[in-house]
Amino acid sequence: MAEPFLIGETMTGGYGGADILHGCTLAVERGEIAVIVGPNGAGKSTAMKAVFGMLKLRAGRVRFDGEDITALSPQDRVVRGMGFVPQTQNIFTSMSVEENLEMGAFIRRDDFRDTMAQVYDLFPILKEKRNQPAGELSGGQRQQVAVGRALMTRPKVLMLDEPTAGVSPIVMDELFDRIIEIARSGISILMVEQNARQALEIADKGYVLVQGANRFTDTGKALMADPEVRRSFLGG
Repeated sequence: MAEPFLIGETMTGGYGGADILHGCTLAVERGEIAVIVGPNGAGKSTAMKAVFGMLKLRAGRVRFDGEDITALSPQDRVVRGMGFVPQTQNIFTSMSVEENLEMGAFIRRDDFRDTMAQVYDLFPILKEKRNQPAGELSGGQRQQVAVGRALMTRPKVLMLDEPTAGVSPIVMDELFDRIIEIARSGISILMVEQNARQALEIADKGYVLVQGANRFTDTGKALMADPEVRRSFLGG
């Protein structure tokens, strides 16, 4: 059986001397949406940061497109085709929307105007506000800038840390629709999300983490239908 496109395998590690992850495994296939859910403090964001190289592993490894990238820096992983959108401080507030997108193309040496046009097609409001300082935008629009900026690197996998945090339900639904569109274009999505029920509805695969370890792994549909998952993590 072929290995997944991206896999963080039996990852153990943390900050300082304390391990937060305990043999945690996350994987995503090409063009698939994989969602990480679980209670607060479960290690969800830490697990994704470990996959992106922001956390040194004590055990385990990360493989991407057939290559072991465990020792690579986050910058080198971006060059390989990984995009990461942190939950906070993910845009340059004093720069215009368009300048933010241009900053996203920092590794590009080619003409990136086509990619910018694709981002504007995906998020039409950004085209409308392209000359406006990003700090003046609403929370949902800022998230669109952050995702758009990551897309400017032409990633093969896009990692999103709580993309709908602090936005209204309507904006959340719209962001999820755009995330589905991105995945349909062939880009893999690995996403941490507090809105577990809504996230699992769009997920090809779901991971429920508890205390830094895998508790449940299945398709989004199967996890939604699992009585124990529903009772413990989805509010019944």
